[in-house]
Amino acid sequence: MIDSKPILVVDDEQLILDLMKDLLKYKNIGVVVANNGKEGFICFKKYRPNIIFIDLKMPKMNGIELMEKILAEDPTVSVIIFTGGATVDTAVEAMRKGAFDYISKPIDVNEISLLVDKIVKSQTLLTEKNLLQDQLDELFGFRNFIGVSRQIRKVYEQIKQVSQTDSTVLITGDSGTGKELVANALHYSSKRKGKPYIKVNCAALPETIIESELFGHEKGSFTSAVTRRIGRFELANTGTIFLDEIGDIPISTQVKLLRVLESREFERIGGNETIKVDIRLITATNKDLEKAVKDGKFREDLYYRLNVINIKMASLAERKEDIPILAQHFLEKYATEMNKPITKISKKALKILKSYHWPGNVRELVNAIERAVVFCKGQMLTEKDLPPTIMAHAFGLSVSLNLPSYSLSLAEKTLLQKALKVTNWNLKRSANLLEISRGTLYSKIEKQNINKKQSLL
Repeated sequence: MIDSKPILVVDDEQLILDLMKDLLKYKNIGVVVANNGKEGFICFKKYRPNIIFIDLKMPKMNGIELMEKILAEDPTVSVIIFTGGATVDTAVEAMRKGAFDYISKPIDVNEISLLVDKIVKSQTLLTEKNLLQDQLDELFGFRNFIGVSRQIRKVYEQIKQVSQTDSTVLITGDSGTGKELVANALHYSSKRKGKPYIKVNCAALPETIIESELFGHEKGSFTSAVTRRIGRFELANTGTIFLDEIGDIPISTQVKLLRVLESREFERIGGNETIKVDIRLITATNKDLEKAVKDGKFREDLYYRLNVINIKMASLAERKEDIPILAQHFLEKYATEMNKPITKISKKALKILKSYHWPGNVRELVNAIERAVVFCKGQMLTEKDLPPTIMAHAFGLSVSLNLPSYSLSLAEKTLLQKALKVTNWNLKRSANLLEISRGTLYSKIEKQNINKKQSLL
């Protein structure tokens, strides 16, 4: 029995109550009985049963009224109505207002037994499905979005709005920023969350097989096609398909993908049958698709079809206020997994983490914290536990400027050159490192007459 909860039977006939008690006892199912609607509602509040049998005609509160009152509090309850000399009208009204089923009196014991088995099986499957969905939501939903920065809050809001639609979404951003996390959240917070969710890394598929992987093929359509293959789009029917690294898809496949977006139909390779699909498409890339369009490497019409809604993931260097929160989250995760008593990160270690430019973004931060937890011997993670690459960067920043005078202009120029050299002239990261805007950095570079060739020597 689900959660060991009893079945509630509400009927003003004692004979029916006794019959139901004997039947359910025989099936090793607990039972609670009540002989009127008022008492039945009290029992419902106390025991919270998943299955309730209710007589249609009772004094003071009839079966329909009691059912509506119960379902208003818990719409997941399965209510079966007992009705004497049932007419089509009463049966239809009961079902229309939420009854799982109805049974005519005189009661058929075998009918009730089969119905109880059916409901228990149905609710067990529903409970398991809800448990699995909760686990998926935990793994892939909003709970994995961590941060307080303006950029990440904007992403939260976009996902909340977009997830309730079937609009095609293009997620952009550098590698390691969490684009797949956005795709997961879009699916698992949408109306399709209980449906298939198919992920495809386009960059990992050779050009010779990508079309077959996406759209499938018929037996004998090419030399190695020894059996029919169902493609990813067909597998994703009624659900969501996520095409990661969409910028790596070959031009020849782009044509077929465009057709799917326009008509939601395609044919398997070597096949004549037109297959229609109901899918929600999400794509992601770290490439500049507009540039790829100009270079003739990506179809312009496909780009506009994909870019209906764009969600941009900021680099970690652009949302440095999230670094302490993320670092603490990953610390707790790996400390728990490794059964280590580490609870916090030292202020100096956090300062170093915030000063680093994070070319690998959140993915690099995850790896850095995991490694630090492995080597940490105390209850606090310190700068000594951080990876050498991060520490080398930190020491590089703390080196004396070795200036021949106290000239502020010279100090500024030297510091600008060092920052540009450390980031290999990545202006966005240099600006973040210097804690100034990119516009200010441009002005200072021109004012100090700094050129790339000289600063990298």
